[in-house]
Amino acid sequence: MTQNSGDLRTRRTRKLLRDALLELIEERGFDAITVGEIAERAMVSRAAFYRYYQDKYDLVEQIFDEAMQALVNDVGHRSHDSLSDFDPSNAPTPQRWVRLFEHFTEYERMYRVLLSGKGSPWFAQKMRASLAEIRREHEQVPASNANGKRAISSHPNVAGLVPALVDALLIDTVTWWLEQNRPYSPEQIAMYCWRLIIALLKEASTWE
Repeated sequence: MTQNSGDLRTRRTRKLLRDALLELIEERGFDAITVGEIAERAMVSRAAFYRYYQDKYDLVEQIFDEAMQALVNDVGHRSHDSLSDFDPSNAPTPQRWVRLFEHFTEYERMYRVLLSGKGSPWFAQKMRASLAEIRREHEQVPASNANGKRAISSHPNVAGLVPALVDALLIDTVTWWLEQNRPYSPEQIAMYCWRLIIALLKEASTWE
């Protein structure tokens, strides 16, 4: 067997196993399925499964790692977009946010299944944490706006609450959007999410 044919067979086997995992999660939920069932659904041997993955948790972890790499490539490493404009009617939607939702469109089935109630709790937790980290890296919540006006209260509890609310809004928007079969385009949902966050920050600037 040539190296190219071996690589092709490896990619094909991995895809079959991952597709089988998603199908079984949709049918029965992650916790209920076994390695044997995944291998049987993929029509490969258990030995083939263990050639690439230690167990079903390792399979999900590798899916997560590859998804995060694709997300970073799609969205970019760092943004110059700012949350300092607090007028939702005038704030343009950052293109990186549009690309974020375009990424979820491209990998819709995987995210929808694994972030659902039937999916892996580990994947959902890691995904939520990673989305929050990406949000913090690309859209830092400012201490003040361009005019020097306070953006959020200086009280430590409030200062910690606002970023948590922003993260939750982004993450829950993505989850809802996928569960509802994307009723809005990536451009629309990015705009709605962005403007809600700007409105939240505008409100937070009035808190004591």
